[in-house]
Amino acid sequence: MQSPLSKRLEGRRLILASGSPRRQQLLGELGLEFTLGQIKDYDETYPANLTYDQIPAYIAEQKSIHYKGKLKPNDILITSDTIVAIDGDILGKPKDKSEAIIMLRELSGKTHHVVTGLCIRSTRKTVTISDTCEVTFDILSDEDIEYYIDNFKPYDKAGGYAIQEWIGLSNIKSITGSVYTVIGLPVQKLYKALMKF
Repeated sequence: MQSPLSKRLEGRRLILASGSPRRQQLLGELGLEFTLGQIKDYDETYPANLTYDQIPAYIAEQKSIHYKGKLKPNDILITSDTIVAIDGDILGKPKDKSEAIIMLRELSGKTHHVVTGLCIRSTRKTVTISDTCEVTFDILSDEDIEYYIDNFKPYDKAGGYAIQEWIGLSNIKSITGSVYTVIGLPVQKLYKALMKF
Protein backbone atom coordinates (compact mmCIF):
# COMPACT_ATOMS: atom_id res chain seq x y z
CA MET A 1 0.00 0.00 0.00
CA GLN A 2 1.32 3.43 -0.94
CA SER A 3 1.81 6.18 1.62
CA PRO A 4 -0.20 9.39 1.09
CA LEU A 5 2.98 11.14 -0.07
CA SER A 6 3.86 8.37 -2.53
CA LYS A 7 0.39 8.74 -4.03
CA ARG A 8 0.77 12.50 -4.18
CA LEU A 9 4.12 12.20 -6.02
CA GLU A 10 3.01 9.47 -8.42
CA GLY A 11 4.50 10.11 -11.85
CA ARG A 12 7.17 12.41 -10.43
CA ARG A 13 10.88 11.56 -10.19
CA LEU A 14 12.44 12.48 -6.85
CA ILE A 15 16.16 13.29 -6.95
CA LEU A 16 18.23 13.61 -3.77
CA ALA A 17 21.48 15.44 -4.51
CA SER A 18 23.40 14.34 -1.43
CA GLY A 19 26.20 11.90 -0.71
CA SER A 20 25.07 11.57 2.92
CA PRO A 21 24.04 8.00 3.78
CA ARG A 22 22.00 9.42 6.68
CA ARG A 23 19.91 11.66 4.42
CA GLN A 24 19.42 8.80 1.97
CA GLN A 25 18.25 6.51 4.77
CA LEU A 26 15.79 9.06 6.17
CA LEU A 27 14.27 9.82 2.77
CA GLY A 28 13.89 6.07 2.15
CA GLU A 29 12.19 5.65 5.53
CA LEU A 30 9.52 8.10 4.38
CA GLY A 31 8.56 5.33 1.95
CA LEU A 32 9.75 7.25 -1.09
CA GLU A 33 11.61 5.99 -4.11
CA PHE A 34 14.32 8.35 -5.30
CA THR A 35 17.45 8.56 -7.41
CA LEU A 36 20.73 10.14 -6.39
CA GLY A 37 22.04 13.23 -8.13
CA GLN A 38 25.31 15.11 -8.02
CA ILE A 39 26.23 18.72 -7.41
CA LYS A 40 28.80 20.38 -9.65
CA ASP A 41 31.84 21.79 -7.86
CA TYR A 42 30.48 24.28 -5.34
CA ASP A 43 32.62 25.79 -2.59
CA GLU A 44 29.78 26.44 -0.09
CA THR A 45 30.69 30.08 0.54
CA TYR A 46 27.95 32.46 1.63
CA PRO A 47 27.46 36.23 2.02
CA ALA A 48 28.99 37.61 5.21
CA ASN A 49 25.77 39.38 6.20
CA LEU A 50 23.79 36.13 6.65
CA THR A 51 22.95 35.03 10.19
CA TYR A 52 23.78 31.44 11.18
CA ASP A 53 20.14 30.37 10.80
CA GLN A 54 20.02 31.69 7.20
CA ILE A 55 23.22 30.03 5.97
CA PRO A 56 22.07 26.40 5.41
CA ALA A 57 18.99 27.39 3.38
CA TYR A 58 21.17 29.69 1.23
CA ILE A 59 23.73 26.93 0.63
CA ALA A 60 21.00 24.33 -0.07
CA GLU A 61 19.53 26.67 -2.70
CA GLN A 62 22.95 27.27 -4.25
CA LYS A 63 23.53 23.51 -4.37
CA SER A 64 20.27 23.11 -6.28
CA ILE A 65 21.43 25.73 -8.79
CA HIS A 66 24.70 23.79 -9.22
CA TYR A 67 22.88 20.48 -9.79
CA LYS A 68 24.75 18.40 -12.35
CA GLY A 69 21.96 17.67 -14.80
CA LYS A 70 18.88 19.16 -16.40
CA LEU A 71 15.58 18.91 -14.58
CA LYS A 72 12.65 17.53 -16.55
CA PRO A 73 9.07 18.74 -15.96
CA ASN A 74 8.24 15.76 -13.69
CA ASP A 75 11.47 15.99 -11.60
CA ILE A 76 11.70 17.20 -8.01
CA LEU A 77 15.22 17.94 -6.76
CA ILE A 78 16.09 17.98 -3.05
CA THR A 79 19.29 19.57 -1.74
CA SER A 80 20.28 20.12 1.87
CA ASP A 81 22.95 21.61 4.12
CA THR A 82 23.60 21.48 7.87
CA ILE A 83 25.69 23.72 10.10
CA VAL A 84 26.60 23.79 13.79
CA ALA A 85 26.76 27.19 15.48
CA ILE A 86 27.98 28.07 18.97
CA ASP A 87 28.62 31.47 20.53
CA GLY A 88 28.46 33.13 17.13
CA ASP A 89 30.96 30.72 15.54
CA ILE A 90 30.10 28.38 12.68
CA LEU A 91 31.70 24.96 13.07
CA GLY A 92 32.24 23.26 9.72
CA LYS A 93 33.69 19.82 9.07
CA PRO A 94 36.99 19.23 10.88
CA LYS A 95 40.00 18.85 8.58
CA ASP A 96 41.90 16.56 10.93
CA LYS A 97 42.00 15.09 14.43
CA SER A 98 43.36 18.22 16.11
CA GLU A 99 40.55 20.35 14.64
CA ALA A 100 37.94 17.76 15.70
CA ILE A 101 39.34 17.86 19.24
CA ILE A 102 39.09 21.67 19.31
CA MET A 103 35.46 21.54 18.11
CA LEU A 104 34.34 18.92 20.62
CA ARG A 105 36.06 20.76 23.46
CA GLU A 106 34.18 23.90 22.39
CA LEU A 107 30.85 22.00 22.45
CA SER A 108 31.58 20.29 25.77
CA GLY A 109 29.11 21.22 28.52
CA LYS A 110 27.36 23.81 26.34
CA THR A 111 24.25 24.29 24.24
CA HIS A 112 24.71 24.85 20.52
CA HIS A 113 22.42 25.25 17.52
CA VAL A 114 22.17 22.86 14.61
CA VAL A 115 20.46 24.28 11.52
CA THR A 116 19.50 22.29 8.43
CA GLY A 117 18.31 23.97 5.27
CA LEU A 118 16.42 22.31 2.44
CA CYS A 119 15.74 23.38 -1.11
CA ILE A 120 13.03 21.63 -3.13
CA ARG A 121 13.12 22.57 -6.80
CA SER A 122 11.23 21.68 -9.96
CA THR A 123 11.09 23.35 -13.35
CA ARG A 124 8.08 25.35 -12.09
CA LYS A 125 8.88 26.34 -8.52
CA THR A 126 11.42 26.44 -5.71
CA VAL A 127 10.72 26.08 -1.99
CA THR A 128 13.38 26.72 0.66
CA ILE A 129 12.98 25.51 4.25
CA SER A 130 15.09 25.86 7.38
CA ASP A 131 14.86 24.19 10.77
CA THR A 132 16.84 24.86 13.95
CA CYS A 133 17.47 22.57 16.90
CA GLU A 134 19.25 23.17 20.22
CA VAL A 135 21.61 20.45 21.44
CA THR A 136 23.29 20.35 24.85
CA PHE A 137 26.35 18.20 25.55
CA ASP A 138 27.44 16.93 28.95
CA ILE A 139 31.02 17.75 29.89
CA LEU A 140 33.20 15.70 27.54
CA SER A 141 36.36 14.22 28.98
CA ASP A 142 39.50 14.13 26.84
CA GLU A 143 39.17 10.33 26.98
CA ASP A 144 35.63 10.53 25.52
CA ILE A 145 36.77 12.88 22.78
CA GLU A 146 39.82 10.80 21.83
CA TYR A 147 37.81 7.57 21.81
CA TYR A 148 35.09 9.03 19.62
CA ILE A 149 37.42 10.60 17.08
CA ASP A 150 39.71 7.55 16.84
CA ASN A 151 36.82 5.12 16.37
CA PHE A 152 34.28 7.14 14.38
CA LYS A 153 36.48 9.59 12.41
CA PRO A 154 33.86 12.37 12.18
CA TYR A 155 35.69 14.40 9.52
CA ASP A 156 32.66 14.58 7.21
CA LYS A 157 30.34 15.94 9.90
CA ALA A 158 29.57 19.56 10.79
CA GLY A 159 30.77 20.28 14.31
CA GLY A 160 32.81 17.09 14.33
CA TYR A 161 30.09 14.75 15.55
CA ALA A 162 27.02 12.75 14.54
CA ILE A 163 24.21 12.58 17.08
CA GLN A 164 23.30 9.00 16.12
CA GLU A 165 26.81 7.73 16.89
CA TRP A 166 28.45 6.82 20.20
CA ILE A 167 29.10 10.38 21.35
CA GLY A 168 25.45 11.31 20.89
CA LEU A 169 24.22 8.21 22.66
CA SER A 170 26.57 8.65 25.61
CA ASN A 171 26.95 12.40 26.00
CA ILE A 172 23.97 14.38 24.64
CA LYS A 173 22.18 15.82 27.66
CA SER A 174 19.16 17.33 25.89
CA ILE A 175 17.69 18.24 22.51
CA THR A 176 15.08 20.91 21.81
CA GLY A 177 13.65 20.32 18.36
CA SER A 178 13.83 17.46 15.90
CA VAL A 179 16.67 14.96 16.10
CA TYR A 180 16.29 14.53 12.33
CA THR A 181 17.33 18.14 11.84
CA VAL A 182 20.55 17.32 13.69
CA ILE A 183 21.05 14.19 11.56
CA GLY A 184 20.71 16.39 8.47
CA LEU A 185 17.19 16.07 7.06
CA PRO A 186 14.15 17.61 8.82
CA VAL A 187 11.86 14.93 7.43
CA GLN A 188 8.62 16.22 8.97
CA LYS A 189 9.03 19.62 7.30
CA LEU A 190 10.13 17.92 4.07
CA TYR A 191 7.06 15.66 4.12
CA LYS A 192 4.68 18.61 4.59
CA ALA A 193 6.40 20.62 1.85
CA LEU A 194 6.33 17.71 -0.63
CA MET A 195 2.63 17.12 0.08
CA LYS A 196 2.01 20.70 -1.13
CA PHE A 197 4.51 20.62 -4.01
